[in-house]
Amino acid sequence: MDDESVSFFSRLCESFGPSGFESEPIGMIRERYLPFSNEVMRDGLGSLILRKVGSSENPRVMAAGHVDEIGFIVVSIEDSGFLKFETLGGWASTTLPAQRVIIRTKKGDYVGVITSKPPHLMTPEERNKPIEIKDLFIDVGAKNKDQVKEMGIRIGDPVAPLASFEVLRGGKAWLGKAFDDRVGAFVVMEALRILREKDLEHPNTYYAVATVQEEVGLRGAETAADVVNPDVFIAVDVDIAGDSPGISAAEAPAKMGEGVSIITWDRSMIPNFKLKELVIEVAEEENIPYQLSAVRGGTDAGRIHLHSKGVPSVVLGIPTRHIHSHSSILSPDDVEAAVKLLVALIRKLDSPRVKGLYEH
Repeated sequence: MDDESVSFFSRLCESFGPSGFESEPIGMIRERYLPFSNEVMRDGLGSLILRKVGSSENPRVMAAGHVDEIGFIVVSIEDSGFLKFETLGGWASTTLPAQRVIIRTKKGDYVGVITSKPPHLMTPEERNKPIEIKDLFIDVGAKNKDQVKEMGIRIGDPVAPLASFEVLRGGKAWLGKAFDDRVGAFVVMEALRILREKDLEHPNTYYAVATVQEEVGLRGAETAADVVNPDVFIAVDVDIAGDSPGISAAEAPAKMGEGVSIITWDRSMIPNFKLKELVIEVAEEENIPYQLSAVRGGTDAGRIHLHSKGVPSVVLGIPTRHIHSHSSILSPDDVEAAVKLLVALIRKLDSPRVKGLYEH
């Protein structure tokens, strides 16, 4: 992974883009990767689709990672000047107190902190149970509602985590926010770049897609699939790294730093069996480190595999610690393995192979 790519990824992850408000990361991806495509398309929700024609118009191979991050939205401004919020995506309340956030308004961005009743004033019963999200609020330093209005903060303004990207262990690990799933979008787009820069032949048309609103119901996946109408689909998303304390191998078999995950099952999709076996075959042929995994969540593939008459689909995962929090950790070696596997897979997906995926 060269310094330029790492620098771009760090800025992409630090960018502001909760579900429904993804214009900043989408713009960054468009600017960097448009030169490597033949055509740019958008869907009505804002997903970005970059098309690269290989030696044949068909089959249509679509790979996607979503750029929306879990965040919040302002739903009330209290008389005291504190902001009440609802979540955009799946947050655990235990990860939120004392975390900094950015509120984006028409007048600009403001920093705030998520907080609650001070622990000194809590009863023993209150201290011993998790704080519910409804009991949390955002403090922007205002003393009353009028001061908040002067800042330009309104109901409906989006809020995102504030956390910097950091390189750990001399480049062996990355720490940051929004890895779920800016890393997937990065992998999908890096595959596009490599195909173009290395002038690699591929017997299909490749659609590299950055989807929106995945965290609130896989919404961009559905509309992007309507634009592309893919013959085969590859989702690239984070996988839960099970090498953190308190997690069993049965709960999360993948480990950070041991290769790209090939997801064999999740709650939203059972992958196409032949496509999954092809992914494993390609990984072994190319000596790409991989691990088989099963997860309890879901990805854009959960929606796209049901598109039209059905689309053979599979998921590649990046094992990531502490997802759905302000600070996650992953291994760049796993990211690189995912890029290599995706490129190799695209180059294998010719018309006879894709046609074979539909034969049962």
